[in-house]
Amino acid sequence: MRLSSRSTFDFEGKRARVEVLERELGRPGAWDDPAQAQRASQELSRLQGEIQELDALGRRAKDATELAQLLDEDAAGEEEVEEELSAIEKELDQRELDLLYQDPYSNYPALLSVHAGAGGTDAQDWSEMLLRMYLKWGESHRMEARLLDQSEGDEAGIKSATLRFSGSHAYGQLRAEKGVHRLVRISPFDAAHRRHTAFALVEVYPEIPDEVEVEIDPKDVRIDVYRSSGAGGQHVNKTSSAVRLTHIPTGIVVTCQNERSQQQNRETAWRVLRSRLLDYQRAQRLDHLADLKGDLISPEWGNQIRSYVLQPYTLVKDNRTQVEVGNVDAVLQGDIDPFIEAYLRREATEREKEGGN
Repeated sequence: MRLSSRSTFDFEGKRARVEVLERELGRPGAWDDPAQAQRASQELSRLQGEIQELDALGRRAKDATELAQLLDEDAAGEEEVEEELSAIEKELDQRELDLLYQDPYSNYPALLSVHAGAGGTDAQDWSEMLLRMYLKWGESHRMEARLLDQSEGDEAGIKSATLRFSGSHAYGQLRAEKGVHRLVRISPFDAAHRRHTAFALVEVYPEIPDEVEVEIDPKDVRIDVYRSSGAGGQHVNKTSSAVRLTHIPTGIVVTCQNERSQQQNRETAWRVLRSRLLDYQRAQRLDHLADLKGDLISPEWGNQIRSYVLQPYTLVKDNRTQVEVGNVDAVLQGDIDPFIEAYLRREATEREKEGGN
């Protein structure tokens, strides 16, 4: 078994953190700040659960290994032990993956937006393909996915769309998809059947709960209402229910038109704006830290994180992790877990290196 060798689990670090939290919650006045105490209590409960589950797996592995050493020529017994060790290994793999979600907002709902980039009609069609891919992924993971806003393309596809995913580690998983996605194929919109390249930008933010403070000066936000243009029958054309919020200092624009009323669209738009502003503030801090470290950040349009090639061969390759998948159809049907897992493991490895340094 590889249980003892997996540094990702960091048993000693977790136990040390449990001791710190227990002392903090046990001191006088610990609950004078209920919100902070509640967060500490939730973290303590989560860490205790993780340690208990991993300790139980360790005991099962030890028992199975000791039993295997006692067996002689009992083939049936050996097979039973092998099955138990295999089951433990699978559980261990899943637990290790669960522990890769280190972002503090990993278990929050995710707001995922797709925007058509360079490539004209092909890019808009590509954006709709990506939207379907993420919906298929959410369905396979039993996520609740809700369309908040969608802008139709001029000839086909979409110009942009925003989805809300809720479920286990929704943001923790989908944040691996943030970046530029590139498609290479024979364009169905080219009468000469030439190969075209199209780009789409995927943005992912955690939906921030009300208790997390994000300062927004109402004077900095312009509010526009207009008639919805998406699905919804005649009602959408009779009332100005769609809402657009523009945060003037940052230029962030949020639209919502798929709720039933203007008030619901307004509330949803404000939640999305709060989430995007928090993400913006976090990115600003990270950029500052990277500048201090001397890193060069180049978020230029076209620096794709992943390429999807349909012609002249079929391949999906992630430029960050070098993971390649030949079955493009399966990927476009939502099978993107290999890319997400590889991204999370790469992050964990980088954290360990930074910690060691």
